[in-house]
Amino acid sequence: MRPRTALAFATIALIALAVGVAYYYLSAPGAPQLAATHGQPFARAAAPKAIPELQFEDGEGRAHTLADFKGRLVLLNLWATWCAPCREEMPALDRLQATLGGPRFQVLALSVDQQGPQIARNFFADVGVKSLALYVDRSAQATFKLGAVGLPSTLLIDPSGREIARHVGPAQWDSPEVATSVRRRIEGAEH
Repeated sequence: MRPRTALAFATIALIALAVGVAYYYLSAPGAPQLAATHGQPFARAAAPKAIPELQFEDGEGRAHTLADFKGRLVLLNLWATWCAPCREEMPALDRLQATLGGPRFQVLALSVDQQGPQIARNFFADVGVKSLALYVDRSAQATFKLGAVGLPSTLLIDPSGREIARHVGPAQWDSPEVATSVRRRIEGAEH
């Protein structure tokens, strides 16, 4: 089989797998039903949803899991260097982290590039990221475990580590509406 033909088949298989995972995720018994968004970028889960364990590394190669971020509201963004919409939204994610990031909130931009941290580091430099920490899932398992149907995919995770909202596709994460929504959730998590 020619390399181009094999690549085409692999691409089709990956798309079919993503559609299958999305169907499974959204139709499985107990799957969260999404509530109205009222102009927000988030599709809210009707009830908080447990998240499977994810393993990834930081820019220095140290191992991490989502449990490392418990106690914070986390905006988990799955992205890749080859994803044009990811390039489009990354500066807004960086500005959101610069504005609201701290001990109670973090934007966790998780690259699913299998080439590792250097390609993601180059991407960050290319788009001018200054406030986001570098995290990489070389296995790209996060996309499957979380039922991400495309990139970028963003989950809002409560301080207990449960998914409370989701957005697929790029968004203007530093818009006044999003910042207000995130601030309310940060304040609500304290009570």
